[in-house]
Amino acid sequence: MAWNEPGGGKDPWGGGQGSGPPDLDEALKKLREKFGRFGGMGTGAPGSGLKFLPIVVVVVLVIWALAGIYQVDEKERAVVLRFGKFLDTVGPGLHWNPPLVDSVTVVRVTEERQFQNDSRDLMLTKDENIVDLQLVVQYNIADAKAFVLNVKDPEFSLRHATNSALRHVVGSSLLDEVISIGREQVGVEVKERLQRYLDVYGTGILVVKVNIQDAKPPAEVKAAYDDVIKAREDQERVVSEAQSYANGIIPEARGLAQRIIEEARAYQSRVVAEAEGEAMRFNDLFAAYRDAPEVTRQRLYLDTIESVMSKSTKVMVNVKDGNNIFYLPLDKTGAGAPADSATQPARLNPAQMSTIVDEIVNRLRSQSSTTQRKELR
Repeated sequence: MAWNEPGGGKDPWGGGQGSGPPDLDEALKKLREKFGRFGGMGTGAPGSGLKFLPIVVVVVLVIWALAGIYQVDEKERAVVLRFGKFLDTVGPGLHWNPPLVDSVTVVRVTEERQFQNDSRDLMLTKDENIVDLQLVVQYNIADAKAFVLNVKDPEFSLRHATNSALRHVVGSSLLDEVISIGREQVGVEVKERLQRYLDVYGTGILVVKVNIQDAKPPAEVKAAYDDVIKAREDQERVVSEAQSYANGIIPEARGLAQRIIEEARAYQSRVVAEAEGEAMRFNDLFAAYRDAPEVTRQRLYLDTIESVMSKSTKVMVNVKDGNNIFYLPLDKTGAGAPADSATQPARLNPAQMSTIVDEIVNRLRSQSSTTQRKELR
């Protein structure tokens, strides 16, 4: 039996046991009354509640407009998406974007952040030793758009890229380089490689510095490596002391060498000048001897005797074929000699020396004549 047949069952519109179709006008009336109550103005005329709808709409629009106002600080940049698509990157200042249409993500770009591997990582070096490392990565945001859109979790990617770069650099270095002498260089190489990884990923992160805070061998061999480090420090200290000593000795030796060189150059100049002077004197003497041989020979003889006797205070002359020896006290020959002349060499002028030489020559000639006469007899 159908529901609309007499006695056929309950009315689906909520009516009682009626025998006809539902009353549509009554249903519309009830719906109109509900909207009137929604307007908040009681049960007046059907359109009495709708007159306040514009006010509600204006209030909603004002709230919506105020919700879209935001400010970007000097250290921040804002990435704007419209319906999920990139629209713009805005800088510092007051901005407005429609809510529910645009989404704004503010990123602090100049703030220096840091990441530290909390758990120490054991890594294998080039010489097949195990080293325990702990580092700190300092970074900031260079590209806000790339930081927000390109990678889901940029800092998570940073951690994994840091671990990969560190293992690559440590695996290419010796243990001594990682632990002591090359620790700073390891940090530089890790920074460069990590930045290349982040650029490939497009994270927008700029690595400022990588500091190796601690690097040590495993605990089982730590004592031996401490001894090695101490020995290396002693070596550096001894080298520094030797360098300081060398810095004091080398300038002095160089000064002494330069003085010897200058003295040798002065001696060379003096010897060359004397040799040239002697050569010129010999040339002049040879020219004079060629013009007057006898006079020149006599003059040379007298000059030689003068130079020899000027250095002596006594002269003893042995006459050939005779028994007489001439003794000339030259120190007492000078007229007006001082009282202490016996203790000082006589200084004769050229005239006195020439007189003495002439006297010696005359005596020698006289003695020679006497000897010749005796032989003739």
